[in-house]
Amino acid sequence: MDTRLLHTFTTLARTGGFTSAAAELHLAQSTVTVHIRTLERELGTRLFDRLPTGTLLTESGRRLLEGAEEVLDAVARLRAGGREGDGAVRGRVRVGTPESLCATRLPGVIAALRTRHPEVDVDLHAAGTAECVAGLRGGRLDLALLLEDEADFPEITAEPVAHEPLALVCAPGHPLAARKRPAGWARLARESFFLLEQGCSYSDALERRLLALPGTGPRLTRFGSVDAARSCAAAGLGLTLLPLTTVAEYLEQGRLTRVPGPGFADVPVRLARHRRRWTAPATEAFATELVRQLGT
Repeated sequence: MDTRLLHTFTTLARTGGFTSAAAELHLAQSTVTVHIRTLERELGTRLFDRLPTGTLLTESGRRLLEGAEEVLDAVARLRAGGREGDGAVRGRVRVGTPESLCATRLPGVIAALRTRHPEVDVDLHAAGTAECVAGLRGGRLDLALLLEDEADFPEITAEPVAHEPLALVCAPGHPLAARKRPAGWARLARESFFLLEQGCSYSDALERRLLALPGTGPRLTRFGSVDAARSCAAAGLGLTLLPLTTVAEYLEQGRLTRVPGPGFADVPVRLARHRRRWTAPATEAFATELVRQLGT
């Protein structure tokens, strides 16, 4: 069986549409159609239901998918073994990561990786937990970093490799900055907060805690950008809760100050990967360097 057909099949199963699959594979949509029809003819069964909104795997398609991924993984292992006969590690690693880690922790990891394995390239994709997990399941990502206290996802392993301290901060001129006594939850619940978008575990936890207080109505604004939340707090508009690494420079410059208030537990940094999928040498090299750098 032509493995190109299996590659097209798994891509269509992941993307759910001929147009999306063709774009990802850099093929004409008609070629994707021919590949799927050829595979269905060879196997003597229908693999997809064609719907106005896209495609859905049939029962036969679902049974084929796991086996097709195993075959493609085996082919990738063979190719990697042939390329790396000289002992060098080569390849491209696709990593999903929260924006805060992408901007602060990972540049050092990539620099160290490039020193040890100069022929390994890393593509970083800033994404939240849900998008990272979907990317791992769909094969769009090789690894992902999750900032989660708990991470129980089918088909995904997620092991803690580090911890990220959090900081509740505001502008030096904010009324809470001058308090000598820590502000309690009831006082914080009267403030404005600029938090990261839904799906950020520590932002979601803070929002739940604030909204659970009776008779309070904090003003909550959610952003998809660390810089936006940090800048609003630095402008004196309210408070934000962010990883300490993302506000350290602002604290040193006096543009932000830590709010005396309740403590926040460090958030685990979890390295996630697909449970069944083969890990290429380049991917394993990145994972090893990540643990080495974040563990120091």
